[in-house]
This record gives sequence, C-alpha cells and structure tokens, in this order.
Amino acid sequence: MEFRTLGRSGLFISEIAYGNWLTHGSQVEEDAAIACVRAALDAGVTTYDTADAYAGTRAEKVLAKALDGVRRADYELFTKVYFPVGKGKNARGLSRKHIVEGIHGSLKRLNTDYVDLYQAHRFDHETPLEETMLAFADVVRQGKALYIGVSEWRAEEIAQAASLARELKVPLISNQPQYSMLWRVIEAEVVPASVEAGLGQIVWSPIAQGVLTGKYKPGQPLPDGSRATDEKGGADMISRFMNDDVLGRVERLTPLAEQAGLSMAQLAVAWVLQNPNVSAAIIGASRPEQVTENVKAAGVRLDASLLTAIDEALGDVVERDPAKTRSPRSRV
Repeated sequence: MEFRTLGRSGLFISEIAYGNWLTHGSQVEEDAAIACVRAALDAGVTTYDTADAYAGTRAEKVLAKALDGVRRADYELFTKVYFPVGKGKNARGLSRKHIVEGIHGSLKRLNTDYVDLYQAHRFDHETPLEETMLAFADVVRQGKALYIGVSEWRAEEIAQAASLARELKVPLISNQPQYSMLWRVIEAEVVPASVEAGLGQIVWSPIAQGVLTGKYKPGQPLPDGSRATDEKGGADMISRFMNDDVLGRVERLTPLAEQAGLSMAQLAVAWVLQNPNVSAAIIGASRPEQVTENVKAAGVRLDASLLTAIDEALGDVVERDPAKTRSPRSRV
C-alpha cells in the first residue's frame, strides 16, 4: 500500500480507501461485510469511509464491528452528515442542530470517541453556510472530529466554505466526488478550486459502479445478481452508462488493460490515482477477493501513451459537464 496526504494537511491516508455505501447492512450479509474489511486490513488499507445514512444507519454499526480490536490510532475513520436519518424535519441537512446530533449518533454507532474526517454529504441550500461551518468548527474544537470535508460540492461552494474555514481556523481538507474514466465532471472547475483551497479528492465509484470491469456487454442481457439489476445496489445510478455506445467503448479498454498487466478494475482504479489532486480512491466490495484484487492498483503509474490511448478508446462517451456535479436544491 502507498499513502498520500489528504489535501494541504499532514494527514496521511491509504491510496486505496474502503467504503461501505452499498454493501454493509444492506446488500451483503454482515459476515461477508466483515470479511471484506478484514481483507482490506490485510492488504494495508488504513482508510475507511462510511456515512450515517448508509443502509439506514446500519452501515456505521457494521463497520464498527468489523474494525473491533484494531488499534484506533492505526486507521483513519471517515463519516458524513446531511441525508435523512429520521422522519423529523431536523433529521437532515446541515443545520447546527442536525450536525451536533449527527456527530453524536455517528460516534455512538461507530463505537469511537472521534472520527478523523467529518464530511458534509451534500451542500445545504436551506441553511446559511456560516451556520454550517461554525457547527463543524465546534465539532473539531470539541475533539469529536479531527478534520472536516465535503462531498459533491460545486467549485463555488468549496471556495466559499474554504474562506469561512480560514476565518474560523478549522481544517477543511477534502472533497468526496464521483470520479472515473467515464465521469470526469470535477476536472474543469472542482479540481482547480480544490487545489486553490487546499482540498484533496477522495473519489468514489472509480469503477463506474462496475461498468469499467467490462462485465456488461453491448447487446447482451445484464448479468444476474449484478449491481445493474439490484435496486439496492445503485441500479438507478448505473443506468446512465448502460447503453451500447458506452459499453462498446469500454470493451476497447480490454487490450489496454492487458498491455499494462492489469485487470480492467485495476486499470480503472489506477487511472483516477494518476490525478495529482486525488488523495485516495474508494473501493467497495461484496466479496473479500474483490478487495484483494483492486488494492493492487495502489502505486501503479500509467504512462502518458496509455492515458492517451484510454482517452481515444472512450472518445465522446466521457461525461465532462461540470454542471452535473451533485448539489440538490432541497434536503427532501
């Protein structure tokens, strides 16, 4: 495993992070989820990402159980707040009330005194940003989080938050966006804004929900049990890639992966790590062997000619529109 600093901070995280968005407490059994975390630990992964809303709060509990017995100082634990964790109007968003209650709930479920990184899961258009940032600053000063970050924020939102963070002297160090060979919407605006503000990217879905493994073939039925057929597994999100034009282009990556001595999934993960603003790529898994294989992307360097060949193979199916960075207008 190799390590990078997260943004302009002194915090080192593993290049490959383990995330449990679609698996723990939802898509796979608890024993399998724990086995995946153990495989990640065995492979040298020290960075673990979750969120209070994943699997209706169950994901945090499963992750805590999987990490039980590991010395707390030996891993970095990240969670998030924003999405609903209850039915009340204040059980969501980035108000001071929800952030304070959110961190208390997460710490209890994660069975820890602090998280290394506490992230705003989306931007909240209904709460003044000053209120949000002050609440995060207080969470840090109370020692309940060491650093703060955001997820899927637009460039202008990152710039505004960074300005307030400097005034409050609170360490805002990261953004967590979707990023892959097929989904590059952060490159034009979010990455430059993050570099300016001192934030690093912790990217999710580097394999494009499995599309970049090559298992989905143009003109063929979807494989049984795949994420594209599982409503709990992000089928709605993967649908944007499920057309013959995209899948045909992805097939052109197979000889390039073979040329590099990598699996398709390893090539996809290694690709996002070539971006110098990316601090880590988050992988998920339903089986331990998926973890073991995908972590082999750590430390891989792709030469310029291969990167050019990847761009040529994918052509115009790559999504680059910065306006598609997620930023919901309502908490509901």
